[in-house]
Amino acid sequence: MDAAARTRRMVQLMEQLAPLEGYNLSALDDVRFLRSNRPLNRTPVLYEPGIVILCQGRKRGYLGDDVYLYDAQHCLVVSVPVPFTMETDATEQEPMLAVYMRLDFKLAGELLLEIDETFGPTSAQPRGMYSSAMDEGLRESTLRFLEAMNHPVEARILGPSLVREIYYRIIAGEQGGSMRAALSRHGHFGKVTRAIRKIHSCYQEPLNVEVLAQEASMSVPNFHLHFRNVTDSSPMQYLKSTRLHQARLLMLRNDVSAAAAAFDVGYESPSQFSREFKRFFGRTPQAEIAWMKATYALPEPSTPSLFVSSH
Repeated sequence: MDAAARTRRMVQLMEQLAPLEGYNLSALDDVRFLRSNRPLNRTPVLYEPGIVILCQGRKRGYLGDDVYLYDAQHCLVVSVPVPFTMETDATEQEPMLAVYMRLDFKLAGELLLEIDETFGPTSAQPRGMYSSAMDEGLRESTLRFLEAMNHPVEARILGPSLVREIYYRIIAGEQGGSMRAALSRHGHFGKVTRAIRKIHSCYQEPLNVEVLAQEASMSVPNFHLHFRNVTDSSPMQYLKSTRLHQARLLMLRNDVSAAAAAFDVGYESPSQFSREFKRFFGRTPQAEIAWMKATYALPEPSTPSLFVSSH
C-alpha cells in the first residue's frame, strides 16, 4: 500500500472510530478518538502527558516563541503537563481526526529500560513537549492499530500490544531521545518535574515559590530559571494556569458556579478569579462554559480529559 492509499485508509477507519464531534471513547481506557468539524482559533490548553497522532487536519501549538505543528505528517508528544495555546484547521468536508493516547508511564518506563540496554543511554536534552515527523514505521503501526480498534474483539486483545508498538516507534524514533531523557527524570528536568507534580496534586493549597523550590531541592533563583526552561512559564504563572484550567473543568463537568469553582481551586476572592479567568481565556466563566458546551461533545466525568484533569 502506497503512502496516499494508507492515508486514505487511516481516514476511513477514523471516520468510523470518531463519528461524533469531540471525544469518542474506545475499548482502551487510555485511548480516545477526536473529531473536530470546524476550525478553532487559539485557545489556552493544558495537556496531560500523552501522544497525539493526527490522521487528517492540522493543529498548531504555541509555547513561547516555539510553534509545534502536528498534522498527518507529524505527531505531538507531551512528557510533562505544559500550558500552551492551540489552534485547529478543520472543515465539515475534511474534519480534524486524531488519536489521543494518555501516557502510560509504566509501559513507557519498561520500553525505556529495554531501549537503553540495547542502544545505551541517550545524550539528548529532555523536552516537555515536541512534535516529530511520522516515519514509515510509525505510520504502519498506527494503521494496524486503527484496523484492530475497528473490531471489538481485536481491540480488546490486540489493542494493548499495538499501543506498545506505537510507543516503541516514538521512543526509539528520531526525536525519541528527548522523551527518553524526560522520562528518566534526571538532573534539573527531573527536579522541576517534582515541583510540577506538587502543583497538580496540591493546587488547592496556598503554594508559593519557596515551597515549590524546596520540593525541587533547588534554590529559588535556580528553580525559577530551570522551571521556565521546562515550561516557558514562571512557577506562579504555571500555578495560576493550572488552577484556572481545573476551575474550567469543574464548571464544565460538574455544573458548579464560578464562585464555587474558584474556592475549590484555591482562590479566596471570586471577583479576582473572574478577572483572571477572563484575562486568561478571553471570556467570562459563564461565556467560556457556554462556548465549550457548544463546541465540544463532553466526556463522562470519569473519562480522562485531554486537558489536565483533577486527579
